[in-house]
Amino acid sequence: MTTVPTRQSYDGPALFANAFRPFFLLGSIHAGLAILVWLPVFYGEIALSSAFAPRDWHVHEMLYGYLPGVITGFLFTAIPNWTGRLPIRGKPLLALVTVWIAGRLGVTLSAETGWLSAMLVDASFLALVALAAAREIVAGRNWRNLTVVMLVLFLLAGNVAFHLEAHFNGAADSSVRVGIAVVVMLIALIGGRIIPSFTRNWLVRENPGRLPVPFGRFDMIAVAAGALALAAWVVSPDSHITGTALALAGLLHLVRLGRWAGNRTARERLLLILHVGYFFVPLGFLLNAASAFELGPASAGVHAWMGGAAGIMPLAVMSRATLGHTGQQLTASFATQVIYAAIIVASLSRICAAIDPVHSELLLHLAAFAWAAAFIGFSVAFGPLLAGHDRHAKRKAVA
Repeated sequence: MTTVPTRQSYDGPALFANAFRPFFLLGSIHAGLAILVWLPVFYGEIALSSAFAPRDWHVHEMLYGYLPGVITGFLFTAIPNWTGRLPIRGKPLLALVTVWIAGRLGVTLSAETGWLSAMLVDASFLALVALAAAREIVAGRNWRNLTVVMLVLFLLAGNVAFHLEAHFNGAADSSVRVGIAVVVMLIALIGGRIIPSFTRNWLVRENPGRLPVPFGRFDMIAVAAGALALAAWVVSPDSHITGTALALAGLLHLVRLGRWAGNRTARERLLLILHVGYFFVPLGFLLNAASAFELGPASAGVHAWMGGAAGIMPLAVMSRATLGHTGQQLTASFATQVIYAAIIVASLSRICAAIDPVHSELLLHLAAFAWAAAFIGFSVAFGPLLAGHDRHAKRKAVA
């Protein structure tokens, strides 16, 4: 684990010492509670004061609510390592967190406050994230990571389009696919960096033998094929040409995952879960390809990406990053393994609910409660580390 020396002391609350702390904690709480609220909303037992239709509120708060928060926590923790610059902390970080919270409240209460004000407040968060990230990356002359900023801008565009579609058309459609495509690309790019790197480091130390294949031409082909397939899916998800592109991308990403030696990491669940989470990326491609050829429901592939990849990977990264950045041993405790088991159950149950309508009600309840257990469980298990001072605090260093 590398450290970036800081040139400035920080004496404020530990929760705002690093971006991962408030965003991982609040993002996980929001992800868990939003699903617990969604279930009775779905069955018409309670009503929300949102200008969005119930289904759109649910999709938005998963895609453009919880995920941008967690992504921001990761991004502003990684950028100091990329650039050698100081992390965002203290009052600037508090301001960013406040805007994110205001967005969640604005969307949920938009029937009272108005859809336009909700959109402006909600969209301002990703705009601020993109500007701050671009400033740090440009100042640090870390040009290759401007790709991540571009993806954040695409996510911002998708969020604005979501509000506009929901208001003028009555429901969001294309903007949902835009957001999902961006999230899948972020997982493909960032996962492609950290998974083989962490795997290599652990295998060299703990289980010598076959190592992950370094990033090369095949990875570039797989990522490019995925990007093209996702672009086609955004524009025309039911086209047979899109289905073919999705199937090819799914196979390439499946082979890519196999090249990372994940089968040799079973002894360390903190590492194995990264490989399991990435598996849902090619699975989503293949299930959406099947849908394009009318061989399965579209929602199965969507939930492989959103429930699987975008559920498991964030928890895997958040747990590992929290342990590493607070000076803990990089190993999965029993509680952490229970969290991982819960999110896998949630992901598989939600996909199966889409495929098997006969048992969908039972599977939906299982998926919802398992998802909530995973994310609220994370906030309970890791909350004290995120909110408290750690053994790195005295050294004024950021891992």
